[in-house]
Amino acid sequence: MKHILSVLVNDTPGVVTRVSALFSKRNYNIKSFVGCETHIPGTSTLIIVVYGDDEIIEQITKQLRKLIDVIEVSDITQKKHVSRELVLIRVKADTKVRSEIIQIVDIFRANIVDFQNSSLMIEATGDEDKIDALVEALKSFEILEIVKTGEISMVRKNV
Repeated sequence: MKHILSVLVNDTPGVVTRVSALFSKRNYNIKSFVGCETHIPGTSTLIIVVYGDDEIIEQITKQLRKLIDVIEVSDITQKKHVSRELVLIRVKADTKVRSEIIQIVDIFRANIVDFQNSSLMIEATGDEDKIDALVEALKSFEILEIVKTGEISMVRKNV
């Protein structure tokens, strides 16, 4: 089962290494790992997406809470949340296929962010299914490069 862990940490050197080492010691593969500053000075949020059974994720969550610089750990998988990924895709696009690619970009509400003589760079944000569908739609053209951010998530709540 897919789990999304939101980990609030002090923004100190080595914290990412200690968190990722915890997963490594348990031979647990991380699907995506995104870290970013928060609105609270001196803190960062790590969004970690992993696949595993509930028991192992609970053990990892407990171990995370014991780490120095970890302030809060939350498995938001079952909570109402919004998740997004960002992807950049470079596609070979000569003049013969350029209009077809632009139509696909419009359908997925993506953007062309770089235009070269023989290629286009496309930017898209959305959930994993949307990003996967866009990549699939562009496979009939020659995809030259793909870079994805990994998933970021935030719990929905009234404040």
